Amino acid sequence: MNVYCRSTLHQIEVAVESIIDIMAGLKEEDLNMRPTPSKHSIGELLSHISLICMADDLIAGEASREEMDSFYRSKSIHSLDDMRVELRQNFHYLKKQVAAWSEDMLVEETTAYWGLTYTRFEWLVEVAAHLYHHRGQLHSMLVHCYDKDPGVPMFE
Repeated sequence: MNVYCRSTLHQIEVAVESIIDIMAGLKEEDLNMRPTPSKHSIGELLSHISLICMADDLIAGEASREEMDSFYRSKSIHSLDDMRVELRQNFHYLKKQVAAWSEDMLVEETTAYWGLTYTRFEWLVEVAAHLYHHRGQLHSMLVHCYDKDPGVPMFE
């Protein structure tokens, strides 16, 4: 695995572990908190976060909308324990996928079902950005809406 993939995976792991640390400070009843009525609850956001590593890889692999809908329907993640397990498993899945990529595969362009085209490496960077985005959302929801500062370092 090249240094760029290894470094990007390290940053993804930092995000994953800090999200798990934030989850450690939550109770099951916190999952029902919904700061904005028309937006995701804490639990819905965490359920989404727990699938990002695999879902984004499937999208990068040119899964169709129907395949992605089926993937999401097949997942029923409602407890903090299930979310932690799913997040870690999906990160390990992504690491295994990336380890198998050749240099040629890294620059190969793939297209998402909605038409966005990136190289495989760009898709990997997108996974990191996606996780950091939602981790920031989660942190802001907890701090600004519920006065629950998780006290978890966001960066190394």
